[in-house]
Amino acid sequence: MGTSDKSVGNKVRLLRNTCIFCSIVISAQGWTPKQPEEGELTTNCSSMSLRRVPEDLTPTTTTLDLSYNLLFQIQSSDFRSVSNLKILILCHNRIQQLDIKAFEFNKELRYLDLSHNRLKIVTCYSLPGLRHLDLSFNDFDTVPICEETGNMSHLEILGLSGAKIQKSDFQKIAHLYLNTVILGLRTLSYYEEGSLPILNTTKLHMVLPKNINFWVLLCDGIKTSKILEMTNIDDKSQFASNETQRNLRLKNAKTSILLLNEVDLLWDDLLIIFQLVWHTSVEYFQLQNVAFGGNVYLDHNSFDYSNTVMRAIKLEHVHFRIFYIPQDRVYLLFTKMDIENLTISDAQMPHMIFPNYPMRFQYLNFANNVLTDALFKKPIHLPHLKTLILKGNQLETFFLVSHFASNTSLQHLDLSQNLLQHENNENCSWPETLITMNLSSNKFPDSVFRCLPRSIQILDLNNNKIQTVPKAITHLKSLRELNVAFNFLTDLPGCSHFRSLSILNIEMNLILSPSREFFQSCREVKILNAGRNPFRCTCELRDFIQLQKNSEGMLAGWSDSYICEYPLNLKGTQLKDVHLPELSCNTALLIVIIVVMLSLGMTVAFCCLHFDLLWYIRMLSQWTQTWNRVRKTAQERLKRNVQFHAFISYSEHDSPWVKNELIPNLEKEDGSVLICLHERNFDPGKSVTENIINCIEKSYTSILVLSPNFVQSEWCHYELYFAHHNLVHENYIILILLEHIPLYCIPNRYHKLKALMEEKTCLKWPKDRRKHGLFWANLRAAINISLSETRDMCELQTFAELNEESRGSTDSLIKTDCL
Repeated sequence: MGTSDKSVGNKVRLLRNTCIFCSIVISAQGWTPKQPEEGELTTNCSSMSLRRVPEDLTPTTTTLDLSYNLLFQIQSSDFRSVSNLKILILCHNRIQQLDIKAFEFNKELRYLDLSHNRLKIVTCYSLPGLRHLDLSFNDFDTVPICEETGNMSHLEILGLSGAKIQKSDFQKIAHLYLNTVILGLRTLSYYEEGSLPILNTTKLHMVLPKNINFWVLLCDGIKTSKILEMTNIDDKSQFASNETQRNLRLKNAKTSILLLNEVDLLWDDLLIIFQLVWHTSVEYFQLQNVAFGGNVYLDHNSFDYSNTVMRAIKLEHVHFRIFYIPQDRVYLLFTKMDIENLTISDAQMPHMIFPNYPMRFQYLNFANNVLTDALFKKPIHLPHLKTLILKGNQLETFFLVSHFASNTSLQHLDLSQNLLQHENNENCSWPETLITMNLSSNKFPDSVFRCLPRSIQILDLNNNKIQTVPKAITHLKSLRELNVAFNFLTDLPGCSHFRSLSILNIEMNLILSPSREFFQSCREVKILNAGRNPFRCTCELRDFIQLQKNSEGMLAGWSDSYICEYPLNLKGTQLKDVHLPELSCNTALLIVIIVVMLSLGMTVAFCCLHFDLLWYIRMLSQWTQTWNRVRKTAQERLKRNVQFHAFISYSEHDSPWVKNELIPNLEKEDGSVLICLHERNFDPGKSVTENIINCIEKSYTSILVLSPNFVQSEWCHYELYFAHHNLVHENYIILILLEHIPLYCIPNRYHKLKALMEEKTCLKWPKDRRKHGLFWANLRAAINISLSETRDMCELQTFAELNEESRGSTDSLIKTDCL
């Protein structure tokens, strides 16, 4: 172990950052054993009723605890196998004699505890590396110190005991610079005055047996160490005469911190101790677990308050036995001391009286008493007071405290665990220096926010009766930390008036869904504790859940403390596991989407009704499909021996439309589309059926002009039949619906026509002339397929002479030859 293992055991911690002494925390650790490092082994054999040291100890053991057993002797071979042993604890056994040489093979031993045994004889042996040796609370007749003990130059903590204490014993170790000496005495039959000051130690802790005259030990102890702690001081010893009291005047005092524990004295004895200590070097005087009372013989007014360096007095856990003096004399005894720091806590003290003149108290702690509002009935002059702790009393009126504080320099005020309330009509007045207030565990309603100082920075209001944080509060602009846990709030408070707020604790309230005001106004909050609230996991909570995702680490206690209470199907589910999609929760976005969709639907409906948009869409679809079909047609399809682009099949009753509309719009002057008509292209020497078949075979496409007249024509049906059986597998039949034909009007014998109308898309002739252009474009695109690239265009040759026999049936006959 290096020097880094050392720790000074005499630590004094002054609470509050104002460096005002308010509490003393002292530890007598000295050298503290380190936690076992990697590769080191700790063996715990404590409380196993062992009568002998186990023989099967692991050789690598570095820490061995054998405390609270029944061991009565230690043999030289017990620890030979554990040569790496550093810490050995043998306290609370029944060991009666010991030869320290039993540890000669444990060269690494640093910590040896033999306290609370029955040791009477110890044979000395030097252990140079030892830093902690405790032989206190044993049955030695004299203090077990020998020359070998003086050779332990690394020793820091030494525990001793003995029925007789003499100067000669301590002189053997006077040259050692010890951190702590513990005198754990079971009996003390003789003490040679002046023995203790021989010790060279920072802290001296004496645990006295009952019925011991402690006065000489107290005086010698104050001359011995900087820190003196004495335990078990009672009033059963006979106090000396007045002459002896005068001889108790201390010279060459060293102690600056004095602690007395388990004190049971008459009031006069306690008063003498205070007077004795008052004129010494003691600066901090603490008494814990004190009981006093009895008759009073000394004059309190004779207490000499002059010539002292005392800064702080602390009395904790005080029990007043019945005694026959007015308590105000007790209170005035302490308040007239006029020191920096005074603590009287847990003393069942009903009242406190201060002198009528200004005092220099900076720290007052009267916690856990039974003080009432009567404390502030009379003026108290404490202009230098910075910290006031009145926790755990029976105060009721808040504004009385404020009026008292207005004449002080208060910075820290603790009024927790009282019965305090505040009404709206009560005016409060606070000093501008007050920055920290603890008002937890009282009966404050919402109105408490109207009685807070402007300068407050840290405010604790947990466990009160607050239901809302008033929005009218405008003066708490310096507030940085706010604790309103364990109240009845139903929403997170907004920060519009708390611009500096960075820490907010609002757990254990009645919050279902935090409002948007918090997220909008509390952008400076860095830590939020809102756990253990009955959250309602609906869309209103989505922003709160997103808060943790967007600001990781902001929510304290996430995620175990954030659990759904409502609805019932999500009860017990952690908020992190709840999925609330934005679309279903964002009402504005949902309304916009619905409005846009409705507007689009109305626009489409208007276009469909006013501009016949559906018709245009269908026509455009037909044109697109036809164009794609044309592009995908293989080149060998175009090499077929055809002479016409289309054969027109129609009823004679529809011939005006064919001649006046269809033919002129398809057969342009450029000759890009060649039409086959039975009127001009039938061969007079062949039958009608042969001509139909011939024309269909010579045409790339068959165009059927459908109308009710078409359905009634037998020849039209023939043309449909031949065209279907010749071309259906190639899908080159174009249907033009000149007039609407209900399917039920088609005779059953024309099942092929009915099937075609169900399978194929018809080009409908629009009644609106504005749509004719698109109709012809779609039709021309459907039939405008070039004939073979290797053949010349077919030329039409008109017969010079027409057969007169055929004039009755056709207006003209045109013969086509393929060049």
